[in-house]
Amino acid sequence: MKKSTIVRAAATLPVAVGLALAAPLAASAHVHVVPESAPAGDYATLQFKAPTESATASTVKLEVDFPTDHPFTSVSYQPLVGWTAEVVTSTLPKPVTTSDGTITKGVTKVVWTASEGAGIKPGAFQLFTVSAGAVPDVDKVELPVIQTYSDGSVVKWNEATPASVEEPEHPAPVLYVNEAPPADADQGISATTAAAATDASAGASGTSSALGLGFGIGGLGLGAIALVVALLAYTRGRRSAAVPAVKE
Repeated sequence: MKKSTIVRAAATLPVAVGLALAAPLAASAHVHVVPESAPAGDYATLQFKAPTESATASTVKLEVDFPTDHPFTSVSYQPLVGWTAEVVTSTLPKPVTTSDGTITKGVTKVVWTASEGAGIKPGAFQLFTVSAGAVPDVDKVELPVIQTYSDGSVVKWNEATPASVEEPEHPAPVLYVNEAPPADADQGISATTAAAATDASAGASGTSSALGLGFGIGGLGLGAIALVVALLAYTRGRRSAAVPAVKE
């Protein structure tokens, strides 16, 4: 078999790997909340998974908006090394009556700001953890997010996802309460892990392990395909060499 044939077969492997991995990574590269569901009336530990999609800038600020029509009365954040956090409590546009009485104030926003050099680098992600409650007794709660980059660009994850409709370009994270989450929802981290999380880095480690396992399985499959291609090329080369030349 010619050396050039082997080189071409080997060269296709990294290209195939890139194409195979790019699709699932691109599909999940948006800010979302895990777990995606929580029971009404309880306090829930929620993690906002924020990847940096820019190839040249870092994420330096993340703002999560909480609803004012169905407010969370209490939200606390888990400290994150290199970041400062602020919980904003505001007077609601309209008082809300619940089983505990009339609510006139509620948490409307949590803002995380990175210190110098602590932003989320390109190709990386960070988990931002809060404890929020009581979870309102509704079908679902949209939690829009504003992501700011070091170059000044801003991405707003605030688009609603209609039922049975393709996901928009910048969907708002959704916490499902009485309504079941979509069957194909990308949890990223299991509800059990998120609820029991005591350290954001532990959650990141678990996600990285799962991603690494997926890469390994995908690489083995693509490697097997490349081996079959090389063997077929080798067999054809041997057959060609076995045919004697015809002299005139």
